[in-house]
Amino acid sequence: MHIDHLARRAAALVPSEGTGRAILGICGAPGAGKSTLAEALLQRLRSEHGAEWAAHVPMDGFHLADVQLARVGLADRKGAPETFDADGYAALLGRIAASTGGVVYAPGFERELEQPIAAALAVPPEARLVITEGNYLLVDERPWRAARLWLSEVWFVETDPACRVERLIRRHIEFGKSPDEARDWVLRSDEANARIVDATKSRADLVVVNDSAEA
Repeated sequence: MHIDHLARRAAALVPSEGTGRAILGICGAPGAGKSTLAEALLQRLRSEHGAEWAAHVPMDGFHLADVQLARVGLADRKGAPETFDADGYAALLGRIAASTGGVVYAPGFERELEQPIAAALAVPPEARLVITEGNYLLVDERPWRAARLWLSEVWFVETDPACRVERLIRRHIEFGKSPDEARDWVLRSDEANARIVDATKSRADLVVVNDSAEA
C-alpha cells in the first residue's frame, strides 16, 4: 500500500474540530518494519502539515531496565510482554490523548545500550497525530487492553518471516552480539515473541504488507 494512501488514512483520524489529537498504533512482530513505516509516515505528514503536527512515541521506552529484569528473573526473556511496563505505557497514552496544551515527555530506547532513557522524547502541544509502535498493542489481556483504548486505529505490519528473521539477526550483530549469539537469541526469544504478536493480527484495523528487504 502506497505511503501517500497510508498518510491520508492516518491524517483522517485527527478530529476535524478543535485541538484534539489522535493516536495511531503500529503493531507487528519483531523486525517486521514498524519503525520504518512510522518514520515514513512522519516524514510524509510533516512535509504536508508541518514539523510539529505529527509526533512519534515508540513503546520501546517502556522496556524494563536490565537491573529490573535481573531482579524478577526475566533477563533471558527481554522483549516478551511481561518485560515491559505496560501500565506506564497506557498511562502515557492517556496523557497524550488528553492534549492539555503542554509538552508531554516520554521515555526513549537506546539500542546500543539496550536500555530505556527517561524523558528522551517530547510530544509538543501542537501535535495532532501521535504515532506509537510496538509488538503488543493488540494483545487482548490486561494490562495491554488499557493501552489499546487510547488508540484510534492499530495497523499490523506483516512481512515475510524468513526476511524478518535475517533482518533481526543483522540488527543484533550490529548492536554487539556475535553471529552465533544473534541467531540463537532471534530463534529462541524473538521468534517466541513473534508467535504471540502474529496471533493478534485479526484484531487490527488494517494489515500493511511490508515487501521491502530493509527495515
